[in-house]
Amino acid sequence: MIGLHTLFFTLVALFAFAANSVFCRLALNDEQVDPTVFTAIRLLSAALVLWLAVIVKSGNKTKLSSMGSWRGASLLFIYAACFSFAYLTLNTATGALVLFACVQFTMLSAGILAGKTLSGVEKLGIGISIIGFVYFVLPELSTPGVIGLLLMACSGVAWGGYSLLGAGSKSPLADTAGNFIRLAPVSIVGLLFVLTLSFPHLSTAGLLYTLASGVLASGAGYAIWYYVLPKLQPSVAAVSQLSVPIWAALGGVIWVGESVTSHLVTSSGLILGGIVLVLVKRAKNS
Repeated sequence: MIGLHTLFFTLVALFAFAANSVFCRLALNDEQVDPTVFTAIRLLSAALVLWLAVIVKSGNKTKLSSMGSWRGASLLFIYAACFSFAYLTLNTATGALVLFACVQFTMLSAGILAGKTLSGVEKLGIGISIIGFVYFVLPELSTPGVIGLLLMACSGVAWGGYSLLGAGSKSPLADTAGNFIRLAPVSIVGLLFVLTLSFPHLSTAGLLYTLASGVLASGAGYAIWYYVLPKLQPSVAAVSQLSVPIWAALGGVIWVGESVTSHLVTSSGLILGGIVLVLVKRAKNS
C-alpha cells in the first residue's frame, strides 16, 4: 500500500507534468512568448534546478561527464522543441493526450519489436487504444491543427525513447540533470540567434509562465518524480502517468478558458483505458 507521504509527492509530480502543458499554453497564448525562446528558457532554467538538486543530494561527487549522454540529450531536445511548437495550434488537453498516448505506444512498440509476446488481453487493450486514437485524430486531419498533432506525436515518441533509454539508469536524477545541462549551450545559441535576427515579443507574464514551466513543472517536477519513483511499483508509476492528460484538461478549463468536448472525453477513455488494460495485465504477470 502506498503511504500518504509517497502519495502526496506522486500527486505533486503528476500535477507538475500536467502544469507543463498549461504553462506552455499560457505562455504561447496571444503570442506572449516565441516558442523558440520558450524552449530555450525552459531548458536552461530546468538545467539549473536539476543541477542544484544533484548537488544537494550527492554534493560535488558526481561529475558532469558521468551524467546523462548526448543520445539522451538529443531525444530530450526533440521532445522539448516539438512540444513547444505543437502548442501553437493545440489546446491543453489535446496536446497532453497525444503526448502521453505516443509515449506509451512507443514503449509498448519497443517491447513488441524486442520479441515480447502479447497476451489476448494486451492485444485487446492495444486495439482499443488504436481505435480511440484513430477516432480522435480523424476530425483533426482537415484542420490546421494536424501540424500540431504531428509535432506532439514526435514529442511523445522522443519522450518514449528517452524513457526507454533511462529505464536502466542507476542515477536517473543525475542523468536527467546531465542531459539538460548538455543542452545549455544549444539553448543559449538558439536564444541569441532568435534575439539577434528578430525582436520576439516577450511579455512579463509570458516570461513568468516560461520560468514556471522550467523551474517548477520541469526541474522541480522531475526531481520530485525521481525521488518518489523507487517507492512505486513500475505498473503503478506507468498507470499513474496516464492521469496527466486529465489534470492537464482540467487546468486548461480553469486557467486557459478551454472547453472539453464529448469527442475528447470518448477518445481519451478509449486510448487511456486500452493502455491501462495492457499495464494491469503486465503487472499481474510480473
